[in-house]
Amino acid sequence: MSKIKLSENFIENIVKLALNEDLYPSGDITSNLIQDKKIIKIKLISNQKAIIGGLLFAKHAFKLIDNKIKFIVKKKDGSFVKKNSLVAIIHGKAKNILIAERVALNFLSHISGIATKTNQFVKLAGKKCKICCTRKTIPNLRVIQKYAVKLGGGTNHRFNLSDEFLIKDNHTASSDLKKLVSLAIKNGKGKKITVEVDNLKQLKKIIGLKFNTVLFDNMNIKDLKSGIKIAKKYYETEASGNINLRTIKSVAKTGVDRISVGSITHSASAVDFKLEF
Repeated sequence: MSKIKLSENFIENIVKLALNEDLYPSGDITSNLIQDKKIIKIKLISNQKAIIGGLLFAKHAFKLIDNKIKFIVKKKDGSFVKKNSLVAIIHGKAKNILIAERVALNFLSHISGIATKTNQFVKLAGKKCKICCTRKTIPNLRVIQKYAVKLGGGTNHRFNLSDEFLIKDNHTASSDLKKLVSLAIKNGKGKKITVEVDNLKQLKKIIGLKFNTVLFDNMNIKDLKSGIKIAKKYYETEASGNINLRTIKSVAKTGVDRISVGSITHSASAVDFKLEF
């Protein structure tokens, strides 16, 4: 997949929805108690080591509440920060900063969390094996989560069901595997075709057919090595299925081209940030 570029207009619209969710129907009734209009300076600090992501989302959250707020970034999306690193400086009225604070930090924490977890997998997998995300994303936030994966050094799998053919065990439960692969090849019209197998018998059934990638799902290391040895000559190879930070190295060492990991989007912990007044 090519690099994801999020337009300012897209980011602004997403942030507007988040602010509306937080402020409907009566605004921030607590922060509105503040009468002092003095301009203050606040530091945005990372409470842990992380890959930063989502700074433009945070900036827009503050700007949409008060366009006089200055959000001065000290790090870039995709950069690594240590604990207690200064990420940004915010200048503005305290009341307006507090109104936007949680929405800004939610985007920053979530996007940075996915980027950070992805990067942990990428480092363990090594340079020869790609780490891919899946479609296991929060509805309507997929493009943001896949953007975060790219920040962490990962690779995007298909964005939607029409991006490529992915023939899985659920499809073959009611249809013959070889027949489905043949139909995909016939009707492909240039679309990439990935075929999932969970044993070597299935692999041998489809070897020689003209598709792109074999996806080895939930196979033990011994069978995975054997499968890759057979398939490597013909196809790109991919592994998936309950792969975590403890097992990623051993899977990558099999020589597989890429590993898809659902947890980098659906189970990434949020990165902790704080505002220092």
